[in-house]
Amino acid sequence: MTKKIKLFCLPYAGGSASIYTKWKPRLAKNIELCPVELAGRGRRISDSFYTNLNEAVENIYDLIKDDILEYDYAFYGHSMGALLTYEFLQKVALLGLKPPIHAFFSGRNAPHTARTRRKYSSMSPSEFEEEILALGGTPPEFFAYPELRELFIPLLRSDFSIAETIVDRPNITPLKSNISVLIGKNEDISPDQVNGWKLHTDKKCSIYYIKGGHFFLQDQKDTIVDIINTTLS
Repeated sequence: MTKKIKLFCLPYAGGSASIYTKWKPRLAKNIELCPVELAGRGRRISDSFYTNLNEAVENIYDLIKDDILEYDYAFYGHSMGALLTYEFLQKVALLGLKPPIHAFFSGRNAPHTARTRRKYSSMSPSEFEEEILALGGTPPEFFAYPELRELFIPLLRSDFSIAETIVDRPNITPLKSNISVLIGKNEDISPDQVNGWKLHTDKKCSIYYIKGGHFFLQDQKDTIVDIINTTLS
């Protein structure tokens, strides 16, 4: 009998656990989809936003620590979610806990490689909204209605502040798991920034270029789930 694997999924900036729910019907029977709901969205919309990266990682740990001790598990994180996944797994390693059987890092450059892109979190309100719409991951109606803007803009700014955090480590501490890196073919991420992920594991690093830009996650569901099923089978 095939062992059950819990697949914890972390969203991009502004995203909620619901972005992963469409994966469920296509996932292999032994993979249990476990999207992690972050504070300030979805069923946790009344919870205060995280003030920094460490606070987010600690909250994720509190939410799933019992599961990672009991079950085989894997992670999938996109963009901000990839950073949260990486930092979470660094915490797991530091505590000497069981590592995941696999980690999928999606839409994100390797942690030690700098991004030259201007910080979204420091933009003026009008510039911020314009740039977020241009990225393509946020429905325009979120900016069209005052009630939605009032809820969504502070969340986005909080998330982008976390996503732009650079963790200063003197040395790379490779993970003890196989990893996969999924990058949109049209993303503004250089080959060196992608290949840099190979330094972040003592084991195998597989790299996949997926059709689309930064939000290929929305359009290439079947391709992504096929990679997950094949990898975890």
